[in-house]
Amino acid sequence: MSENAHQTLTDRVEAQLREVRDPQADLSVFEAGFVQDIAVDDGEVTIETDLTAVDGDTADSVVEAMLRAVDDVDGVDSVHVESTTPSSEGRSAVAAFDHVIAVASAKGGVGKSTTAAHLACGLAADSDVALFDADIHGPNVPDLLAVSGPIHSSDEGDPLPVRTGGLDVMSVGLMEDGAPLAWRGAMAHDALDDLFTNTAWRNDDVLVIDLPPGTGDVVLTTLQEVPVDGVVVVTTPFHASVSDTSRTVELFRDNDVPVLGTVVNMAEYVCDCCGEANDLFAEAAGPSGIGDLDTSVLARLPFTHDLQATPEPGDVPDPITDLADGVAEAAETAGEVDVPEGAVDIRGLEPQERKDRVRERFGELDAGEAFVLVSDRDPAPVGPFLGRLAEAPREAFDPFETRRATPDAWVLRTEKP
Repeated sequence: MSENAHQTLTDRVEAQLREVRDPQADLSVFEAGFVQDIAVDDGEVTIETDLTAVDGDTADSVVEAMLRAVDDVDGVDSVHVESTTPSSEGRSAVAAFDHVIAVASAKGGVGKSTTAAHLACGLAADSDVALFDADIHGPNVPDLLAVSGPIHSSDEGDPLPVRTGGLDVMSVGLMEDGAPLAWRGAMAHDALDDLFTNTAWRNDDVLVIDLPPGTGDVVLTTLQEVPVDGVVVVTTPFHASVSDTSRTVELFRDNDVPVLGTVVNMAEYVCDCCGEANDLFAEAAGPSGIGDLDTSVLARLPFTHDLQATPEPGDVPDPITDLADGVAEAAETAGEVDVPEGAVDIRGLEPQERKDRVRERFGELDAGEAFVLVSDRDPAPVGPFLGRLAEAPREAFDPFETRRATPDAWVLRTEKP
């Protein structure tokens, strides 16, 4: 084919494609950014597309419209649409999901993977859900869900998740046939990065990630490279687990990941014989108690046969249904802070305006009245300023509490002396 004929066919293909519209935005596929490149080789046309901005059904309809339009062009023998990001059999990369929720724990053995598997199945009642087992050294999700490999590949060579009851599942454990995993360092990083980037997910509403326990390389890699919208932290009521969980919560917040809340697992055991509820752990009081965790408690899960059984997507025990509802609601408002009535919100203000707002509100209060401040930085240094306003030492402010409510918001609570 001559260069002029090649150019003419390319022009005709492009002209036909410009007639194809994005049904949601009423833009041409070029204006919407769907077409990345057009390659023509002796009548064979390849269209490279990026359809990550639309849902799966819309993407399928756009692809079909492009195929029909180009197939009618004179001189086209065949036409093929390739996706630069999503697979034709699924949407590649975790960025395609509306929400990415991680499940973490400070220690192993607290039921983190069990909670992650049940949570994914609970969320599947109302959403298209995928579950990614990132616990690379102990991938238990396949056993918990009774799924197995082998892993197949899409037309583009990307790994396809295993399906069970409409739930997408991907795990290193599906590839290893039970072999012990001793990956570390760069090897573990590369394996996870490859799966995070290339898995051809079919579902794209919610991705649940089962993280390894602790705060090692895999957890930090996930936080840095995956757009996690929020994390659910799992603990038992045992004082050592709760104490470590507090530090894990701070790690996530330091990495700008909203903490959606805590799941207290194995909170109690109900005797099969007498029906009496018994505590499995003596829940500690004081600094190691559940009440002192700087998160909301999403659920207190009992130690029951129901929660030890294989969960079914969309059909889970009542405590898991309540947990899934709580997580979904928390994910919708992740990163937001409820500003109490009468609080001073100084987020985004210039330094002098911050001082003026604090001075004005503090001056309106009578002795003993609560002063609440919401800031986009640690408000602890406000203490000396309040002391000067009250002409009282810092010790006169009791209580004086600062809390990081979200990655971008701190709350200070005290009383005017």
